Amino acid sequence: MPVSISRLRRWFAAGAITITLIVVGVYSYTRHRVENALKRVPERIGFEIQQSATGFTISKSEQGRTIFKIEASKAVQFKQGGHAELHDVAITVYGRDSDRYDRIYGSAFEYNQESGDVTARGEVQIDLEANPEGVLNPDQTPPKELQNPIHLKTTGLVFNQKTGNAYTRNKVDFKLPQATGSALGVNYIAKTNLLTLQSQVKLVSAGSGGPTLIAQRAVVTKDPHQIVLEHPQLETIGRKCQSDEATLFLRPDNTLARVLAAGNVLVQVTGAQTAAARAEQLEITLSRQESALKTAVFSGAVTAEVSGDQPIHANAGRVELEFAGKNILTKVRAENAVKLAQQQKASGDSPPQNLELTASLIDFFLADGNRLARAETSGPGQIALSPSPMSNGPRTLVTAGQLQAHFNDSGQLTSVHGAPDARIVSKNPGQGDRVSTSETVDATFHPKGGIESIVQQGNVAYVDGERKAWGDHARYTPADQMLLLTGSPRAVEGGMTTTAESICLNRTTGEALAEGKVKTTYSDLQPEPKGALLASSSPIHVTASAMSVRNRDVALYSGGSRLWQDANIVEAPTIQFDRNRRSMIAHGTPDKPVSTILIQSDKSGNPLPVEITSSRLTYTDAERTAHFDGNVVAKAADLTVTAAQMDAFLQPRGKVAANQLSSAGQLEKIIASGQVVITQPGRRATGNQLEYTAAEDRFVMSGGPPSIFDAEHGKITGVSLTFFRRDDRVLVEGDNTFPTVTHTRVAR
Repeated sequence: MPVSISRLRRWFAAGAITITLIVVGVYSYTRHRVENALKRVPERIGFEIQQSATGFTISKSEQGRTIFKIEASKAVQFKQGGHAELHDVAITVYGRDSDRYDRIYGSAFEYNQESGDVTARGEVQIDLEANPEGVLNPDQTPPKELQNPIHLKTTGLVFNQKTGNAYTRNKVDFKLPQATGSALGVNYIAKTNLLTLQSQVKLVSAGSGGPTLIAQRAVVTKDPHQIVLEHPQLETIGRKCQSDEATLFLRPDNTLARVLAAGNVLVQVTGAQTAAARAEQLEITLSRQESALKTAVFSGAVTAEVSGDQPIHANAGRVELEFAGKNILTKVRAENAVKLAQQQKASGDSPPQNLELTASLIDFFLADGNRLARAETSGPGQIALSPSPMSNGPRTLVTAGQLQAHFNDSGQLTSVHGAPDARIVSKNPGQGDRVSTSETVDATFHPKGGIESIVQQGNVAYVDGERKAWGDHARYTPADQMLLLTGSPRAVEGGMTTTAESICLNRTTGEALAEGKVKTTYSDLQPEPKGALLASSSPIHVTASAMSVRNRDVALYSGGSRLWQDANIVEAPTIQFDRNRRSMIAHGTPDKPVSTILIQSDKSGNPLPVEITSSRLTYTDAERTAHFDGNVVAKAADLTVTAAQMDAFLQPRGKVAANQLSSAGQLEKIIASGQVVITQPGRRATGNQLEYTAAEDRFVMSGGPPSIFDAEHGKITGVSLTFFRRDDRVLVEGDNTFPTVTHTRVAR
């Protein structure tokens, strides 16, 4: 990009100098001075001269000022109606203000009085020279120093005294201080002041490598004061500019004011990096000072292409270039359906992709005249990132009320800022759109192309199907497809709402991570009559220090986790919750075990809480079984049970008695195993297996063998021990080792 702009700037500068030389030095000035000088030749040789003479001189003066002077070494006498010849002719034109010193000279001229034609025989030389000193010395000798004379050379020049027209079909060579040129055939019509260079117009700049201008034809008119070139083409090393037609508009002092090229305008730059710009029209305006460029405007189906490792293609309805100082390009304005596309290479793990910038108007600002510094859209703009044709990745669209792009010293895109109404849309084949909106957006780019990160601020909202999220600040990294939300973030999906200090979402896998004061609420729940602990239609709440979601259905909470629905509560360092199955896996630590509270009834049927702690808890609501593992401790008001494992079976929600707490988990039975210990005031029972039935408040101990110790009656051992908490009955069963079955009532 910077290479093409730099070359284009130099292109316009070289073209302006060349065109100015043509206009001022050749067409207008030559036409004007040659006409004035040749018009007076027939006036002075149209008399009957009876004999030849040597040292022939004719001059004309007005008000003490010499206008022109004709000198010849010999004049040949002729009869009326015949012809006259002048040899070794030198014509000096001073002008009516004596501000000229123009000379026309040749070896022979012939005048035909009948036709009025004055014809140069052989070569004609013309020197055109401004002479400011002539105002002070009307009949001066030649100037002390010539001021950049313009020299022309041709043959067969014909001037008609009667019409004022002049022409030659031969080649015309001209030499300027900074260029040389030629044309084949010149025709001047006096009545319309129309000067035509018939064909093969060519101008070559002085010095090696300078530009060359060629045209099929050139037409110069006085009113309007302009020059029209047919099929002009400007060439120099590595550069080329051409069009079907170019019109040069002149000021009254013959300086170039404007250039208008029309039809198939083409500007090309070749070299290590090639570039080409095309348009229906190109208009160039110049300042009076040193013919410096002011603006250059491409219009009508403007296209530009730049080759290289990351080729660029651009389209617009109109492109305006602004210059300052010595033809220094400062600004480029593109408008009317502007589109800038760049094919980017792969960067690291990022696949190759195409970048496309579109807007109704884009201003490009340059530094140092050749380096693109930034670009701004006036009105809404869009940046599109698409996968290369060989890949099948997502397509990302970034839009905003205005976009500002910044470039590094190499002209590579480094960042884009958008505001207000920023919007990012990610499109994946076969999937719904992912959309995020905010007040502002800032995108940074890899040095080798592709977006490195996108930052959104102010009322950020993200939508991905059923997943929605909000926050004050968001950062998205395409490399890992992660979207990080901060500033009171909130995420909602399928009836699940999560708030935290930060929420990170993976836009590809659906994984999520929340950290800092996490709270999740599961709502829109249907009641499950066959369920128990989590069967209510009330919301399920979870709090923790962090949360992670892997498949959008299962969430892992860690750091002081707490899950509850109505009166049912589970607390643990980590809780894994499956919202679809209404199941959980809770893990504890030695310092902080898993804790939950269930309900049983006392003698009067009143609910009593039972707190159970363990190293691990597994629960699925459809099965209504809470499985506790490791250091299990169950505490009631007057009873404590410890075991290695415990299964708490709960009553279906639909069977809970009306006088019970319908929202609490109701114990149906407990089966515990592994070093089971039951402790009551004044009594202690041990065994390897325990089965407790809540309806009868009955405990059955087995394995070990089981034993029960009563402070008053001693120790009882058997194959199984059955006792009741309400009436203190104990049933002891034996086998061959303990053949006697004893029923004992212990008084307390």
